[in-house]
Amino acid sequence: MDQSYDYIIVGAGSSGCVLANRLSADPSVRVLLVESGPDDTSPLIRMPRGIGKLLAPGNPHVWDYEVAPGGNAPSETWLKGRAVGGSSSINGMVYVRGAPYDYDGWEALGCPGWGWAEIGRCFAELENHPLGAKAWRGSGGPLNITIHPSGDPLCEAVLDAAGQMGVPRVDDVNDMPAVMSGGMGYQPTTTWHGKRFSAARAFLTPVRDRANLDVLPETDVLRVTIENTRATGVVIRNKNGERQIYARREVILSAGAIQSPKLLQLSGVGPAPLLQAHDIPVVVDAPQVGRNLREHRYLSTQYRVTGNSLNKRFGGLGLLRSILSYAFLSRGPLTHSAHEVGGFIKTRPELEHPDAQIGVGLYSISATEKGVDIDPFPGMTILGYFTRPESQGELRIQSPDPMAKPFIDANHFSAEIDRLSAVSLFRWLRSLGKQPALAQWIAEETLPGARIESDEDILQNAVSLGGTAYHICGTARMGSDDAAVLDPELRVRGVTGLRVADTSIMPRIVSGNTNAPAMVIGMRAAELILQRA
Repeated sequence: MDQSYDYIIVGAGSSGCVLANRLSADPSVRVLLVESGPDDTSPLIRMPRGIGKLLAPGNPHVWDYEVAPGGNAPSETWLKGRAVGGSSSINGMVYVRGAPYDYDGWEALGCPGWGWAEIGRCFAELENHPLGAKAWRGSGGPLNITIHPSGDPLCEAVLDAAGQMGVPRVDDVNDMPAVMSGGMGYQPTTTWHGKRFSAARAFLTPVRDRANLDVLPETDVLRVTIENTRATGVVIRNKNGERQIYARREVILSAGAIQSPKLLQLSGVGPAPLLQAHDIPVVVDAPQVGRNLREHRYLSTQYRVTGNSLNKRFGGLGLLRSILSYAFLSRGPLTHSAHEVGGFIKTRPELEHPDAQIGVGLYSISATEKGVDIDPFPGMTILGYFTRPESQGELRIQSPDPMAKPFIDANHFSAEIDRLSAVSLFRWLRSLGKQPALAQWIAEETLPGARIESDEDILQNAVSLGGTAYHICGTARMGSDDAAVLDPELRVRGVTGLRVADTSIMPRIVSGNTNAPAMVIGMRAAELILQRA
């Protein structure tokens, strides 16, 4: 491989794969894509329900971080993708885009070019949607999308129960009526013919043989080299040792909302007192690097049901049947995403727009000493999260050693609106289970059960009632104000030739999953870079 490239992209995740595709389309430039994790060759990546094995601390395809969730709650583990494809290779494959007012809100906060007029266009260009093209929906794009098959009786009962609570059934939960006013339906997923369709499959695999594109997996980027406030390249380390690679035009950090701000801090861009404490020369005193951390915190209820649960298909002879169905027919429960049914709801009737996203899985789990196990009885899980949390956390390096993990404080439920919404959401989840259409299927609530009843009970147990949604963002936010880490073209303030393009850039979190927005961020970043070039 070369010692210098026009563009060096750090991180082959949802944003990085898109950037590699778009920037290497010009044969006159050379592009290097560097990924810390292995290639996406594991059969567990291709199998949608392989996430049960992939999402485990110590797995080579994930980063694992110890996180303080907030308040006095004990620390927990967060996992992020560490493989070609990034988190799109290990996530739940739920395809949700957020609402137009999310992106118009970014524009109003000082990010011109990031409103729905531009971002909605990018989503439509991205998609190959099974329902075909219409306003703000695409067909023929590189990302194949599947909608979970309809007709399961228990899923139908859930949708009927939601209707009894005033939530209409919709064909496409990303369509404008659903995201703007509420609606539930069968889940759109990033799967195709029963297999995961990651950002790597959509964007990188089709172009990986380009002569001007090099992909370097299992390679750590230790820091960005900056000389006279210009990014000149990166220092990498892999099985061949440590060396520097030079960037003739730009270095683009697409390593995710934890690794990208960590790399900025290790490279001298961050809060000056923090960098000085670790003897890192300060290139730019940027106090906001690592701050503004936003994340969705889901709450869940679990039930023993009378039938149609998938629990028995994930163990014993049932699992063997599922494996054979997957292997020979690309069908069955191993082809499902994290949720069979989902959508957007208002937890309080006076709200103008939905404030929560709901997901329903035809399985239930119990905690064990070794982790979690599928329940031995038929079960289902109904979960949701407040879509626009105001609580802000932070992350910061704890050592100049690039391999040392950062300190992360999620600071969940520190904002009053988050606490209010947690209560109203949890009560909505319980009400769904009591609707006539669904109640006939439910034998009992297994989690959390009768111990949680009052508002005080819900708030005191809010952290333990669910977990991280894996939607971390905001830690290198863009904006027009001087405190913003990035300008609206994603350029790092104070450094030439250095950008960030992943969920780090979000000024506020979107109203939904972050994988689809991460791909669109990569697409929009490529447009901005090519316009400048």
